[in-house]
Amino acid sequence: MTIAVENLMGRSLVPGELFGRLANRIVREHDLPRESAERIMDQTLAFLRACGESSRVPLGPSALVDIGWHTFILYTREYASFCDRVAGRFIHHVPNDEGDGVTDQEKMIARTVEAIRALGFAVDDDLWLTSAVKCSDGDDGCRASGKDGNENTETNGK
Repeated sequence: MTIAVENLMGRSLVPGELFGRLANRIVREHDLPRESAERIMDQTLAFLRACGESSRVPLGPSALVDIGWHTFILYTREYASFCDRVAGRFIHHVPNDEGDGVTDQEKMIARTVEAIRALGFAVDDDLWLTSAVKCSDGDDGCRASGKDGNENTETNGK
């Protein structure tokens, strides 16, 4: 007998009305089809949930998922409430101005996808392609904050 396990969807983490507003903003601001905007937002929410569970190793979005993160942050009240609910803390968006190189970014993306899957969320592999590891603002990557809110790994714990 085979037991099928249904994966969770990131969109289930927010009310449908908020999910719709976020997807609509992505459609308007990035000239993307509605289906793409919804996929991006779904993966963004699953990513942020994984960030809430991960305080020791940095996780980071792909360029497409970062579009969803940038969009959600604009809704500051809803974003702060979401972070408190899924992480017990604010999840800071941390651009990596120095860049760690593509190899490190690929490793971070792989860790991130693994963390999302470990929580039971569906992963939309096309949105996590390693050929699109740069954050949407063009820098060489970004990550979520650590447990203490200190996102910079070189100063964690200091």
